[in-house]
Amino acid sequence: MRPIETPRPARRHAGAFILMSLLLAVGATGVMPGLSAASSCEPDGVQPGGAIYRVCMPDAGRWNGDLVIWAHGYVESTAPLAIPEEQLCLAPDFCLPTIINGLGFGFATNSYRNNGLVTTGVEDVAELVALFAAEQGSPRRVFLVGASEGGLVTTLAVEQRPDLFDGGVAACGPIGDFRRIIDYYGDFRVVFDYFFPGLMPGTPMEVPPDLLDTWDEYWTNTIRPAIFDPANAGALSQLLKVTRAPHDPGYIPTIEKTIHDALWYNVFATADLVGKAGGAPYDNMTRRYMGSWNDTALNAAVARYAADPAALAFMDSLLSTTGLLTVPLVNLHTTKDQQVGFVQEMLYGQKVRATGSMANRIFIPSFRYGHCNFQPWEALLGFALMVFKSSGAAPAGIEAMIADPAAREAYHAAAASAGLPADPGAMTAPAPAPAPLRAVTTTTRAAGTVRSLDSP
Repeated sequence: MRPIETPRPARRHAGAFILMSLLLAVGATGVMPGLSAASSCEPDGVQPGGAIYRVCMPDAGRWNGDLVIWAHGYVESTAPLAIPEEQLCLAPDFCLPTIINGLGFGFATNSYRNNGLVTTGVEDVAELVALFAAEQGSPRRVFLVGASEGGLVTTLAVEQRPDLFDGGVAACGPIGDFRRIIDYYGDFRVVFDYFFPGLMPGTPMEVPPDLLDTWDEYWTNTIRPAIFDPANAGALSQLLKVTRAPHDPGYIPTIEKTIHDALWYNVFATADLVGKAGGAPYDNMTRRYMGSWNDTALNAAVARYAADPAALAFMDSLLSTTGLLTVPLVNLHTTKDQQVGFVQEMLYGQKVRATGSMANRIFIPSFRYGHCNFQPWEALLGFALMVFKSSGAAPAGIEAMIADPAAREAYHAAAASAGLPADPGAMTAPAPAPAPLRAVTTTTRAAGTVRSLDSP
């Protein structure tokens, strides 16, 4: 077996801000000494379907018999097929397999069989379970943890394969209505083009291929200066109001990130989406836009597009959740997620309620800006609750990872409120490391309250 490696150089990746959104939200200095077993990984292999996979195990005799699979987030279709290392390691010496193996679980992940829009995610993670069983022995229980696009893969998998997966944690994913997130990005582009005409090359459904190669420079040198030009302050204000794009009002870094991300997905995901769906899946023919200084003029002039029925049917058949849960699913989502709107959780909750599955769903909202922008204790709480609901026993050692006293207190309060038993490993844990737990954040304001649930 090989030791955990220093991560390979990260390629340009739309989901880079997902970075350890679940479990790996714990910084290396926040791990208590003496709890983590060494983590060793087998050489990467290739699954029958074409996905690249990796299996990592704790020291001999330390495996508790359970398996945790990590379902990664979106990777642009133009990138080489590979396990996205930038979503596995927060630092060269601190990686997700280390955390999972340190808690006694086996760990496995894969690349899926293709980048971009993933429609075979359930099959790919199911194949991975079979490969793990062949190499390491059949696991007692299998848990699936995923963020963003991986959150959708996780939700679909626990709905469709409860015979294989004993529970899941699905964070910040488009699990309520996949059409809605396509509409959000399409609406943002057409409204952007109305208020900033000619600034973005191409159209919402046809992006010039060369823009993918020059996007970083084009954003920095052309788009960003234009949208923050004082002369365009009115246009910028109307763009945000009409699209209801999540941001912290008056805080420029969140406004910049929101606009950047919306346009990034239009540039990098459109051709892949249209190609896989067999046509344009975006339709705004009957949409009425509101919030501008002159809604009549806006609705008369904004570009209109009709969706291809076959493309809509494609998305509905492969990417729609049902809300029917027969095993536990924990959902986490920030209330101001600029990539996958918080409304996705509300819509999924309606589905779960309609199927009578509320007893199997736990929802943890995080009241802040940012995509998958969870505090470490929130991510760890989600995992602990899922394991407890699935197995009847809380995982030992979770609390020992939380060195910051305030974060540990928040974890204790939330865990007690949710009925989670005391951590069986907490009483015998060594004293906390002096360095505070390092949280994974996107650009966000440190203080302040959420004023609204601006969700696409």
